[in-house]
Amino acid sequence: MRVYRFDELTGVDGLRRHDEEMPRPQRGELLLKVRAVSLNYRDIAIARKEYVRPAAIGLIPCSDAAAEVVETGEGVEDFAVGDRVLGIFHPRWFGGPMPPTAAADSYGSGQDGWLAEYKVVSREAVVPLPDSLSDEAGCTLPCAATTAWTALGGPLPIRAGQTVLTLGSGGVSVFAVQLAKALGARVVATTSSAAKGEILRSLGADEIVDYTEVPQWGRRVRELTGGRGVDRVVEVGGPATIDQSLRAVAQGGEVTLIGFLSRENPGVDFFLLRNSGALTRSITVGHRGDLQNTIRAVTAAHIAPVIDEVYDFDDAPSAFTSIAEARHVGKIVIRVS
Repeated sequence: MRVYRFDELTGVDGLRRHDEEMPRPQRGELLLKVRAVSLNYRDIAIARKEYVRPAAIGLIPCSDAAAEVVETGEGVEDFAVGDRVLGIFHPRWFGGPMPPTAAADSYGSGQDGWLAEYKVVSREAVVPLPDSLSDEAGCTLPCAATTAWTALGGPLPIRAGQTVLTLGSGGVSVFAVQLAKALGARVVATTSSAAKGEILRSLGADEIVDYTEVPQWGRRVRELTGGRGVDRVVEVGGPATIDQSLRAVAQGGEVTLIGFLSRENPGVDFFLLRNSGALTRSITVGHRGDLQNTIRAVTAAHIAPVIDEVYDFDDAPSAFTSIAEARHVGKIVIRVS
């Protein structure tokens, strides 16, 4: 079978294709034919040695995939040959607190990921993919959509009539716009161009703030909410955006810490953090149950995942180049088979 590995963590040029033996499922495992894989920012961050956790060299990349069961190991009764499935982002996190092995279990950084024609996983590491979703649409859900759903939920879940702020037009932010609107929330979205702003409006964003024209966009967001601020910030930017996010959030609101798209780190103003009166909550995608809840929400609300471009398996390096250039809106997908 054909697989891709990052033989060197030197960026896209470290990605190489290999021919390897077909794996075989053991007891409790599934042999899957991988149908489609979606990319996340972490995939290129790992390749550049910019990921927030240590990453091993030589691994198969990618954490998100849709696949078909082609063989079952002994004792597997909950899946059958021909079933369509999605891999869960954390393959051993089924609920409750995150397990201490999460970093070592992570696809693409701690163990082999999904950019291969076939893969063997535990039957607990996948969930059914509904017939209403294509392989390409389904493979966008394990990380980006689940992260957005987790960000909007938590101890203080977003309710109808509340306001959500999203940053940019990557996968998590786009899903956050769509899911927040499905929950009945008002959405303010930041972006870097009028063209991206129009796409975000078409997906349900009520207000658009161009952060290239309004560098102090936290103040502008507060003005758009009558001086109150937003109830939830889906904070994917990291060090370079947290200052403005804290200026945009309402007293008693929440800044959900997710991403690290920016490398610039001016530090956090302690008094700004304290005086914001907001909660901060750090999340790392979600567990198996969170993915299942995300799938139910997406299908019930008839949400169509936004896919910027689909690449063929042979053109996988171009897909990584695309995610590195960050000109896309929504998700980048690789069709494997």
